[in-house]
Amino acid sequence: MSRRLLQLVIPVTPERRMFRIHDPSVDPDGPGGPLPPVGALISTNREQLWVGSLQEDIDVRLVLEEWDEAPPPCGDAWDEEAKGAIYLRGQLSISMGLAGTAVRGLRLAGGVGDYSVRVYAGNRDQVTRRYAELFDRHRNPLSDEFQQEKKTLEGLERYLVQLWRESLAATGYRPAAWYRPDRAYGLAACDAGWSAA
Repeated sequence: MSRRLLQLVIPVTPERRMFRIHDPSVDPDGPGGPLPPVGALISTNREQLWVGSLQEDIDVRLVLEEWDEAPPPCGDAWDEEAKGAIYLRGQLSISMGLAGTAVRGLRLAGGVGDYSVRVYAGNRDQVTRRYAELFDRHRNPLSDEFQQEKKTLEGLERYLVQLWRESLAATGYRPAAWYRPDRAYGLAACDAGWSAA
């Protein structure tokens, strides 16, 4: 049975309608990056995973999980799903472009190697529709009413990124240093009824 080794829940500010998960030694703005995920949930190359968002002005919520082997699929709990692979040197960073770095050099229990990645997304269309409706109700986007209603949309668009080392799962390796008996392992965000609230 698979165990969750790490879970991180953070707000992310998408830049150019995306945020980027990558090896810390890679410059996500440098040449050789993947194509922007226009019309797709993700775009990848060897060391980078770019996650497409429908937002530019509203923060989204990201749940990042590392597993010791492939977690059970989330099924219908999410609106969209994509799969990919990324090579990491035992750490990862999450870049938001000009908005900064959400996470820098997060150490992974799986160490150096190829990671399988599953990305889920929820409420993308709903947030886009509700944000457009704000402009219909309020003529001035700088007004207090507009800004208060905009705040209610923060974190409503949500993402779950699960990653695991396939080669470790095949050998039965379980990183003991990360195991804590006081934690509930094996319960994914999709199984726990994780919501945007």
